[in-house]
Amino acid sequence: MTDDASCPFQRIGILHHPRKPESLDLASQMEQFLRSAGVNETWRHSAWDAEVIKSRLPDTDLLITLGGDGTMLRAARLGAASNVPMLGVKMGRLGFLAEIFPQDWSSPLEKLLEGDYWIEERLMVRAIVEKAASNGAERTVRCTFDALNDVVLSRGSLARIVRVSASLDDGYLTTYTCDGLIVSTATGSTAYALAAGGPILPPELRNILVIPVAPHMSMDRAVVLSEGTEVRLRVYSDHSAMLTVDGQFEVEVDDSDEIVVDSSPYQARFIRLRPRSYFYQTLMDKLKLSA
Repeated sequence: MTDDASCPFQRIGILHHPRKPESLDLASQMEQFLRSAGVNETWRHSAWDAEVIKSRLPDTDLLITLGGDGTMLRAARLGAASNVPMLGVKMGRLGFLAEIFPQDWSSPLEKLLEGDYWIEERLMVRAIVEKAASNGAERTVRCTFDALNDVVLSRGSLARIVRVSASLDDGYLTTYTCDGLIVSTATGSTAYALAAGGPILPPELRNILVIPVAPHMSMDRAVVLSEGTEVRLRVYSDHSAMLTVDGQFEVEVDDSDEIVVDSSPYQARFIRLRPRSYFYQTLMDKLKLSA
């Protein structure tokens, strides 16, 4: 916990889910509470309006997000570039990333304003899609994305396997025959990677996972990489494959594209009010494994 008796968060943005009317009502209540508590500046907006949020971030100390993990993933990608920490209010089904609950938010906010919190930093990954150039010219960048959970290269709409070659730091690893390949952070280890049989990593670990989805007669184990390892992927298929980022962005790719995944220069920062051991109990609660 911080020893500073004063809270450095005096310019706070509140992001509500545009399809959850209850989150808009709660955002209004929180804004009134923060103002009455002496916070200098507050604003609120839809979590889906990225351009407006980006314009406000340079003058924002903290983002409070109201929604599920999807809302926090959006906020993480936006806030990380400006080094703005986030506090999540669980209004979704799972809520691995959220810290407080809508039925009990005033006491945690008081705790925050008293300076009784700690900041958890999480690794993000960056995915770059490169297009092969003709006549020996350099490859060109099609698009770039940062992800908090994962980057997934998979078959498109057709229920057909793809072949994905993977290289690590320019050294060939293997070619997977599978439905897809997940490149995940420790945060993403409790998301799609977990459903694909990957290991569970504590969120503060700065490792990257490579996990095949439904592999067929090929490598079927997760590979754990250290931070800084560059992963290069190439898909071989007679139909378009799909690159998905945090389950929220999609890019069609073909065998002339190469996907480069590495550690992002940004990291997500989460405000935590619970003890540092919170992750394991949360995990057991979500998986319904606790006694």
